[in-house]
Order: sequence, then structure tokens, then C-alpha cells
Amino acid sequence: MTTIGFIGSGNIGGTLARLAADAGHDVVLSNSRGPATLRELITALGPHARAATPDEAATAGEIVVVSIPVRAYRQVPAAALRGRVVIDTLNYDPARQGRVPEIEAAGIPAPLLLQSHLSGARVVKAFSTVYFKHLAALRRPAGGPDRSALPIAGDDPGARQAVAALIDSLGFDAYDVGPLAESRRFAPGTPAQLAHLDPAGLLATPGRPVPADELARLLAA
Repeated sequence: MTTIGFIGSGNIGGTLARLAADAGHDVVLSNSRGPATLRELITALGPHARAATPDEAATAGEIVVVSIPVRAYRQVPAAALRGRVVIDTLNYDPARQGRVPEIEAAGIPAPLLLQSHLSGARVVKAFSTVYFKHLAALRRPAGGPDRSALPIAGDDPGARQAVAALIDSLGFDAYDVGPLAESRRFAPGTPAQLAHLDPAGLLATPGRPVPADELARLLAA
């Protein structure tokens, strides 16, 4: 089992923490408002969970999940994450989250923004293609015919392998697309990023399973 740190404990972070705790991992959660605000979530997650500051979560986690608004990326503690495997769940949505000058000026591509800040970390893009309610509903046992695959991308092969093993433990297959720049293939608006929506695009449904062979076709598109 792995200790997973969380920087950001909202919809995606909180859902991933629940899946991880259910799978027997230890989870250390943080947010921008302080550990006391996480008391209710920690109680719900049970004995595998505890609250901390972002620096503490970064230091405690063998793998650290960053799930915050993109505009707040500079608040992620770079020094504490040096050498760590970091999962970047972020999607750039300026209409909802505000514009980021570094991206708007075309200086840094959105998928590479967090890695540019965490120059000493091993960043893997993952969990950025699935709505949090679908994430909770679509986990399946290994080998199941309706098990979904989630794309991952990162420059460090060992980090991708570690994230793939975590994804497997949470009830999904990992589909490795290679270097971090290739995460453009599942960026917002692409067929792969929208894969789990039903044909009408409704978020209220449980989501539809997307096995690896279908995901491969969507990534190619």
C-alpha cells in the first residue's frame, strides 16, 4: 500500500482520496484553508486518512495528487516535492477558473505548466479526463469487461509505472501515452477527454465505461 498526499481536496481530490482509502492506501489531505476545514471529510474516510498542510501532504506522500485551480499552481510547494511522483489532474478552463498569464501569452503550454513549476518533481498527467461523479461510479475489478482505461502521460517512465499501479488499485486500467507533451491528446475538448460522457453529454448519468481499445481510438482521433 502507498501513502498518497493530496494538495487540493475538492471534487476530484476528495473522490480520489475516498477511492484510495477504500483500497487500503493511507491518504494525507490538504487544502488552502487549513486542516481544520477537512475534519468532516477525514471522519468520512476513516482511519486511513488524516489532514495536514500542503507542505506536510507533499512530504508525506510517496505519490502526491495536485488537484487545484490552475491559476493557483504557484502555491504548490516545489521544494517539498523535489524527486516525488506528482499526479497533475489539472485542466485549464479560463471561463470557470480564471486566466493564467503564462499560458495566455503562449509561453508555457497548459499541459506543461505544473511541471515547469515543479522542475525537480516527476509529474504525470492523470485523472484529468473523468468527471468526479463518474470516477466514483466507474471503478471495476481487474479484468472486468466493462473496466475503464484512463490515459496517463509523463516524462519519467518509472513515475508513469507507479501511477499506473495506483490507478489499477483504484479500479481502472492505465493507458500510457508516453511523454508529458502527449497529454495534448487528452486535453480539454478532445474526444478522449469527453469519453465518459453519455452520447447526450450529460454529467448527471453514472458515466459510461471506456475500455482501453476504445480509448486508443479516441486518443488517435
